[in-house]
Amino acid sequence: MPDSPGSNDKLKLEDVSVADPASVRRAVGAAAVGNITEWYDFGVYGYLATTITKVFFSGLPPAMGTIATFGVFAVSFLIRPFGSLFFGPLGDRIGRKKVLSLTVIMMAAGTFVIGVVPSYAQIGVAAPLLVLLARLLQGVSTGGEYGNAMTFIAEYAPDKRRGFLGSWLEFGTLTGYAFGATIATVLSAVLTTDQLVSWGWRLPFLLALPLGAVGLYLRLRLEETPAFAHMVEKQKLEQQPKKSEFKSVFVDYWPVMLVCAGLVLAWNVTNYMLTSYLPTYLTETLPEHGHTGTGETASEVLQIVTLVVLMVVITFLGRLSDKIGRRKVVLAGCLALIVLSFPSVLLLRVGGDAPTLIGLLIMGLTLICFSAVLPSTLPAMFPTFIRAGGLSIAFNISVSLFGGTTSTVMSALVTATGDLNWPAYYLIAAGVIGAISIMLTRETANKPLDGSAPIVESREEAKELVAQQS
Repeated sequence: MPDSPGSNDKLKLEDVSVADPASVRRAVGAAAVGNITEWYDFGVYGYLATTITKVFFSGLPPAMGTIATFGVFAVSFLIRPFGSLFFGPLGDRIGRKKVLSLTVIMMAAGTFVIGVVPSYAQIGVAAPLLVLLARLLQGVSTGGEYGNAMTFIAEYAPDKRRGFLGSWLEFGTLTGYAFGATIATVLSAVLTTDQLVSWGWRLPFLLALPLGAVGLYLRLRLEETPAFAHMVEKQKLEQQPKKSEFKSVFVDYWPVMLVCAGLVLAWNVTNYMLTSYLPTYLTETLPEHGHTGTGETASEVLQIVTLVVLMVVITFLGRLSDKIGRRKVVLAGCLALIVLSFPSVLLLRVGGDAPTLIGLLIMGLTLICFSAVLPSTLPAMFPTFIRAGGLSIAFNISVSLFGGTTSTVMSALVTATGDLNWPAYYLIAAGVIGAISIMLTRETANKPLDGSAPIVESREEAKELVAQQS
């Protein structure tokens, strides 16, 4: 599969790659499973945080134990850029498939280890230290997982369906989080507090290992992406010297990295505001400031309902981006952040199940304008030889600095100022940054990836494409 022809080259039939439908389906499924594993852990840990505090931080005062629990959770975000610096470029050197096979089992192993660590009452301070090590393992592996997964799907997908197929990656995210949150909610409802603390909380963590095994099995069955395989073959035939990836990323492509980071900021501030901070905002922050708030069980159920709605809608939005373009959908999400963040937060402050659900849905539907489209937009910003590395590094630095810190920053700002509208201010600022970034991004819908030949779904479509460009 040759490189995409230059502007002065005549496209030939042999220049066009025809996607195998079965291989594409397997690639999408295998990539999505990794996201299910990652976000399953996120849902389980977040929803069982109170129980985890009692198990691993019982030697601390309750308030300090809660801070320690979320501090250990935050560590995995802080370490992600280091994982991206290693696993991202590694995917460009040895292949996306090999890295994805390694990261999925590392993520699952980290979650499983948390489920078997003895409690603080049994082994003392060694317990939270082991949990910390498990979270570090997860953070490092996650740093290389998502950038390679986006790259993997983008390089397999036909050009006209890249938006639709890329949206399934975030369908996996929503599935994993909803699955983990549902299991944690059910366990909390059917078990007594003593049962949950003594053994019940471990069950969902232990389930991560078979999930990871399924992901590993699916990924090992796949071939390397056509774009990467061609790049390797071309380097062998032409005996091209290997370029310095870090130099290319940080010297030649720094403007692209900044734009990519800006898009990721808008996406992940919205993401972590909805999934990480709002449960605390609804159940603790609002009541502490004299508002009705939402009960813990009701909040959990409303969050799960919101996630299920997003799961239904997200792939349709991905398909829409193939028809009208990525930039329009992402820009709509940015404008929604700017215009609708205040109304959604005010609805949450009103209290009651119906207003709360509407507020969550407004924020959630804004979120999937990014989640459905950016998995196909971001990989197209980089050429093949640095795609996994450049994307992983930009993505994870932005997530670590802005996404993963959203809950901490919101808690600090609301506490310091007493202003309950800070989530809206923060989302509006994210929307402005996202809008500027998407305006600086070229449209890539229905176009080949940089450095890759056109990918179509049939031989007939390939002939039509060649005829059109002759």
